[in-house]
Amino acid sequence: SININKFPRSFIKTKGIMKSFSVFITILATASAFAPTPIKNVQRNAVALQMANADAEFYIDQERRNVMNLILVGSAGVTIAGLAIPFIAFFVPPGSGGGAGGSAAKDALGNGIQLKDYLETKPAGDRSLAQGLKGDATYLIVKPDKTLESYGLNAVCTHLGCVVPWSAPNNKFMCPCHGSQYSATGAVVRGPAPLPLALAHCETDESGAIIFKPWTEIDFRTEKKAWWN
Repeated sequence: SININKFPRSFIKTKGIMKSFSVFITILATASAFAPTPIKNVQRNAVALQMANADAEFYIDQERRNVMNLILVGSAGVTIAGLAIPFIAFFVPPGSGGGAGGSAAKDALGNGIQLKDYLETKPAGDRSLAQGLKGDATYLIVKPDKTLESYGLNAVCTHLGCVVPWSAPNNKFMCPCHGSQYSATGAVVRGPAPLPLALAHCETDESGAIIFKPWTEIDFRTEKKAWWN
């Protein structure tokens, strides 16, 4: 056995102090392991969790909002298209028929005109409007022998574009806008119109329907090239 009396008293005192210090360190470490989480860390974690939840809710709401916007835009597009298409179609001339470059003559209701039926209802010398090339108002002319003239006259005044009515008592076309006058064949007899009314060939197809076709040759009234070509 060791006789502690052999060691100096200062050594024994120092050893006791170190042992006490080791016990203190052990107790302090154990206490730190079981110490509660600081309040600031808890608050920081709670704020982060709330922000994460808010971000998730925002993402869900934003996605839902995008879907609703798409539905709204689609509905508006369908509505606008439904209104616009008939409006635009109103200004588009009806499809042509009766051969290449030709258009079927149509009445005010858009129905095709049959030669036989037309002549039965019109007197000799009649000049009535029909829908012609490019949808322009065009006169069909019934000759004195009750046959159809081989040409039609575009009713658009060559001055400023008014529709020129036929005046049977005066036997000429008389524009109400600026006083221009045209002969029975559409030649200018009084200004300010600078040019005669445009011509169109007037024919019939195999079914008896009246057909307008472009006039591309010399204008027989002026003996010059047709100005509308």
